[in-house]
Amino acid sequence: MDIEKTIRSLERNRYTVRYFCTAKDAADYLDGLLDGCVIGFGDSHTMMAMNLYERLSSHNTVYDPNQGKDNDEFLRIAKKCLTTDIYLTSVNAMSETGEMVNIDGTGNRIAASLFGHQKVFFVVGTNKIEPDLEKAVWRARNVAAPKNSAKYSLKTPCVIKGDKCYDCASPDRICNALTIYMKKMNDIEDVEVILINEDLGF
Repeated sequence: MDIEKTIRSLERNRYTVRYFCTAKDAADYLDGLLDGCVIGFGDSHTMMAMNLYERLSSHNTVYDPNQGKDNDEFLRIAKKCLTTDIYLTSVNAMSETGEMVNIDGTGNRIAASLFGHQKVFFVVGTNKIEPDLEKAVWRARNVAAPKNSAKYSLKTPCVIKGDKCYDCASPDRICNALTIYMKKMNDIEDVEVILINEDLGF
């Protein structure tokens, strides 16, 4: 894993990159930077581990679908996240060549990360870095997606067998869209990658 190469590649792709040694340092940075903002969250195990909702909601208006009590409330909050000034989420994989990859079942994370916000943050642990795009896509499909499916106790082959993606036709399948972020989207003022030198998320 070449972190310096990854940072250079991301910057060439027009992303702002902030590198932190620990999740606490990254959480402190975001907590100090964002104040009095309207913020939307994507479904991110990384951000949950960092307690970002608890920290940021104390002095910002934060919409987090994971605070919903059921699927209907999840979807209602997720729709609000589409129109916030600031959006925070993570990715399932990142390449040393500067691409990022996300797989989504509902589409809320992907949709909100592409358009409509003044600023987007991707909060990512270095465990998600792969040498190239092909391996990043492989990681998203065969490492992240099965773990995300298991988190929700879904009845998919990847959960039952616990090893890889089977490109299944299960009604519980969450691999409905795969997005490759090649460059910063044109109409978002700034996209900042918060890169953390810890194993975080799936």
